[in-house]
Amino acid sequence: MAKKCYCGLATKQGRAVLELRDDLRQLGVECEVVAPSMTPMRTGDRVKTDKRDARKLARLLRAGELTAVYIPEATDETMRDLCRARSDAVDDRRRSRHRLKGFLLRHGYRYQGKSAWSAAHERYLRELVLPHPAMKVILEEYLQAIAAAGERIERCEMGMRDLLEKWRLAPAVRALMAMKGFQIVAAMILVSELGEVHRFSHPRQVMAYLGLIPSERTSSDRRRQGAITKCGNAHARWLLVECAQHYATPPKVSHQLSRRQQGQEKEVRAISWRAQHRLHSRYTRLLGRRLLRNKAMVAIARELCGFVWELLRTQPCYQAKSTLS
Repeated sequence: MAKKCYCGLATKQGRAVLELRDDLRQLGVECEVVAPSMTPMRTGDRVKTDKRDARKLARLLRAGELTAVYIPEATDETMRDLCRARSDAVDDRRRSRHRLKGFLLRHGYRYQGKSAWSAAHERYLRELVLPHPAMKVILEEYLQAIAAAGERIERCEMGMRDLLEKWRLAPAVRALMAMKGFQIVAAMILVSELGEVHRFSHPRQVMAYLGLIPSERTSSDRRRQGAITKCGNAHARWLLVECAQHYATPPKVSHQLSRRQQGQEKEVRAISWRAQHRLHSRYTRLLGRRLLRNKAMVAIARELCGFVWELLRTQPCYQAKSTLS
């Protein structure tokens, strides 16, 4: 009979704890990792030693107060890191663009074209005549930073597409692309961030994991709900709010969405169509109650979690082993 061991997961020592877990599992000891933020602690306890921590973990384990955290497979974590690297490159390009626009606005240069960062806008920046050579150097440095970030984005997206074919969750990515608002990058990011969806027994758990549920302070007969908790995976939460913007438009299967739905099962297409009707009608009702658009979009993103959870649970690929090396 295998013994069971619980380890605390610290921020600076997280990798060492994961390596210890793998070593214990190879020795036949079942090991689970528990985050300190989910471990009950007494405010008056000022003494911390390894022996006291071990006894406390044993007592909490016996009382059923310990909750094991989910640790993705190595291949899933690699794909998630690649998706996050692409998001970092997008952030770097946006910051470089903002710095360049701020630099030009400080000196009175304002682009009068229709859309920024188009081919015409880039041609305007290249042909811009500045009064001082140092200003031209600054302009060129910002342009080089923007171009370098754009190349990083292209390389990351190319790597994501290449690794997708070998990833065990590739069918889940293609199924998610059958929903409105999800193309290949968004689908890969959300699937990699959620990981094993079968660990969520109810869609409300997904909403809580992404921090999209409202905070609450209820006492007696008085119920108080506040802003969303924003705890959990901020990257996936941001992505869902962005994808929810597409459901403000009336339900429609566009030409691009129809192409993405080719080869998908009837159940997947039905979930996608039901999500469009439900979320658009919900958005219309929220605006009719004079709710702010940003709050309405967060509410739509919260309900979108339920449809994503339902769709991904139909995919058998979560039980398959990865072949990604």
